[in-house]
Amino acid sequence: MKNCVFIHTNERQWIGALVSQYSLKRNSANPDAFDVKIIHVKDHPFLWEREGQTFLRGGTTRVWKMSDLQSFTPLRFMPPKLMEYQGRAVVIDPDIFAAGDINELLTRDMQGASVMGRHRSQRKDKAYCVATSVMLMDCAQLQHWDCEKEFAELFAFERDYKEWICLAHEDPSRVGFFEPEWNDFDRLTENTKLLHNTKRRTQPWKSGLPVDFIPADKLRKYPVLGSLMKLRAKMFGEYGLLGRYHRHPDPNQERFFFGLLRECVEKGIVSEQLIRDEMKQNHVRHDALEVIDRTPPLPA
Repeated sequence: MKNCVFIHTNERQWIGALVSQYSLKRNSANPDAFDVKIIHVKDHPFLWEREGQTFLRGGTTRVWKMSDLQSFTPLRFMPPKLMEYQGRAVVIDPDIFAAGDINELLTRDMQGASVMGRHRSQRKDKAYCVATSVMLMDCAQLQHWDCEKEFAELFAFERDYKEWICLAHEDPSRVGFFEPEWNDFDRLTENTKLLHNTKRRTQPWKSGLPVDFIPADKLRKYPVLGSLMKLRAKMFGEYGLLGRYHRHPDPNQERFFFGLLRECVEKGIVSEQLIRDEMKQNHVRHDALEVIDRTPPLPA
């Protein structure tokens, strides 16, 4: 079985997932050495069966909604099982694009770790927390991972989403950390390996669209803010008064994404019709085709 990169996504981030998939092969010196597969929420009924139910997140409860921009996140724990607990796998979000060679990550020395990620925060009190938006996994050592079972535990209030998602339940001695360049948060430099457009409000393919995600939950830290957010949603709808997506502050990151998308269109990986369909659903900015036309080709 080949090593594999998995991209987990939903319909709202479908274009991002396709561009991400293309970038991984494009920028590898040995693209035949690994597979790239997409894990889509539409293929996993256990997520949909929880629609409208409450689950434990950050010590409080939230309602599970498949319409959320990031409803795919539980699926990042599926690759070991999909790999039949064999070989190496990397899982990434659909808003992550390869600027370097992913095969270097797939084949690196894990020094005995079962799973690796980057530090999510520089704060000492959060040093244990892993940014699982990119994970390198030794699947044979992760036979205790069962995504569907662990997802159900959220709704039984036996597992907290925030702890699950940053690997707080894992044995710290089996968790390793790689360089930030393998999950570069909205930073594109000559050292970047995987660019992560992690700030949702400035994702380059969504500029100008109405916001369709719920801002980060601060209920425990700012209870008054939590109450105001609930009142806003009740009076104006789930995404009412949340504004619009902004343009990314780094023009190079916009050019990088649309340069990749341009190549996807030229190679027939993404059709203009698909882009138009995604525009109608407000999944892609309405001037995307014009941006593609004016974006210069990427270096080979």
